[in-house]
Amino acid sequence: MMQCGMFVPAGAFCSTVCDGVFTHYKREEDASRKSGKLDEELRRMSDIVEKVKPNSMILFNESLAATNEREGSEIAGQIVRALSEKGIRILFVTHMYELTRSLHATQKDGTLFLRAGRQVNGERTFKITEGKPLQTSYGEDLYKEIFAASAQTIAVENGG
Repeated sequence: MMQCGMFVPAGAFCSTVCDGVFTHYKREEDASRKSGKLDEELRRMSDIVEKVKPNSMILFNESLAATNEREGSEIAGQIVRALSEKGIRILFVTHMYELTRSLHATQKDGTLFLRAGRQVNGERTFKITEGKPLQTSYGEDLYKEIFAASAQTIAVENGG
């Protein structure tokens, strides 16, 4: 928000201004596309790499999820490491545990790993906390919550 000149809703905040802010977000399927989804993601990444310079920031959201986790983690890890070495700030939202595990194992000063906060009983806190990557994104919780509610609704509708 600060990079865009907006107010940052925080008790305290400190940052420097970036020379450029770039985004690499997952895109929806495009029937007119002439190549695969991974190819499209890599082409967009190449376009960013050509324009980005040190002291820039790149925001990634579920990037490289168009392939399996092993390949996506390997490709993303190479990209993140190369960009970091060039002095580019990276914010990377991902469910790829292997990527976060490998980056965490070799983290450098100034690297911060964040995850969704959970209470001991599993309840969501809706707060972002610093912490070691976990192998779960708690998708099973959402599945149970949504489908349990659906099952109860169906049972009630069927007189159960």
